Amino acid sequence: MVSFNNFIISNLGPCKVESPLVPGTEPEEWSIQFIDEEERILLNDRVRYLLNSSEPLEKLPSLEIAGPHRKIYFPPEKVKIGIVTCGGLCPGLNNVIRDLVMASSYHYNVKKIIGFRFGYRGIAFGDFIELRPELVSEIHEQGGSILASSRGSQEPAEMVDSLVKLGINILFVVGGDGSMRGALAIAEEIKKRSLKITVIGIPKTIDNDFRYMDQSFGYATAASKAVEALNGAHREAQGAPNGIGLVKLMGRQSGFIACAATLASNQVNFVLIPEIPFRLDGPDGFLEVLRRRLEDRKHALIVVAEGAGQDLLQNEGRETDASGNIKLKDIGIYLKEKIVQYFKLIKMEVNLKYIDPSYIIRSVKASPYDSVLCTSLALNAVHAAMAGKTEMVIAMWHRRLVHIPIKQVIIERNQVDPKGPLWLSVLGATGQPLTFH
Repeated sequence: MVSFNNFIISNLGPCKVESPLVPGTEPEEWSIQFIDEEERILLNDRVRYLLNSSEPLEKLPSLEIAGPHRKIYFPPEKVKIGIVTCGGLCPGLNNVIRDLVMASSYHYNVKKIIGFRFGYRGIAFGDFIELRPELVSEIHEQGGSILASSRGSQEPAEMVDSLVKLGINILFVVGGDGSMRGALAIAEEIKKRSLKITVIGIPKTIDNDFRYMDQSFGYATAASKAVEALNGAHREAQGAPNGIGLVKLMGRQSGFIACAATLASNQVNFVLIPEIPFRLDGPDGFLEVLRRRLEDRKHALIVVAEGAGQDLLQNEGRETDASGNIKLKDIGIYLKEKIVQYFKLIKMEVNLKYIDPSYIIRSVKASPYDSVLCTSLALNAVHAAMAGKTEMVIAMWHRRLVHIPIKQVIIERNQVDPKGPLWLSVLGATGQPLTFH
């Protein structure tokens, strides 16, 4: 059970330095709205929850509101910032890098900013480039990350040694679940040594599977790009007798991309996601329901998330990747083979086109919506860092930018609720059965 104490943000110490933003607040009618340290928003804002709670309002779980502070912890002229992007690529990485540099340079007059290359290995090996406003001013126009990225863990002690050697005061970690675990390990090693280095996470994942976030950056762009694949698969399915379009989308443990792309396309007939088990065989199994669809409409479009149906595959003794994630079996290829085998067995002609746009949808430049989100996250990450906040991430919750302890966002994954409104919308849009059993 979560409590108020679960969401207290760690701080390096009292803020005694006047923010460079203060002189720009005169005259009063043009003043910046600085954040009061005591200002928070409730984690759960449902009236029934509030009425049924036995705790006083001020003790209910709540989150710090993000924003600029009148007093900051670090003297800007003494600050050196490090930025690292970890894990897989994601739309918006360059936007975040750009805006971290711009905000640090122009809001706080920070002169020393470096970017570590190839993820955590870049920190451990001291592989970095200097980041200046003129270098990053147009990088948001391209996908990927100018710092590149990689999977794999490094020893926290080794990375902290490097941070100390380079004189880093602030480390921004842009990455997914595994990267945030790495950021927490670095922060804990820093705390063990009583060092004054802050670690701020900017969570990214196209899977949208972080807890306590309305939406992670990259998700909207990836879902939008996935729609192009779905539309193409739909045309292919319509273009042949008993045509089947089968599209595999990313989503290791969460089916948000599959659901969002389905609703945006409005052409999909079946969606298979990790959160909802399904059977292939039997009178109400997926293959038989697909046959009935083809007999009725002569074509079908299927979307499957990469983590769906893993219980159907031979998963004993699976390997893990460099980030420690279990390597998934390819449900797309498996499903394709099972569909072809089934219809061959019942002597029914089908024409199946299999499309896997996985790596394409994560390497494109950010959409306008994601670009705005990236900028907001980056700017407020800089505000938090300069105020000495640490072991936290910047996130959007209930449409407000907030601070969340890293520990809380990595406890478990955010997943599609099989009884919730998103999945109900998918069922309504596709017309598929509640279950394939």
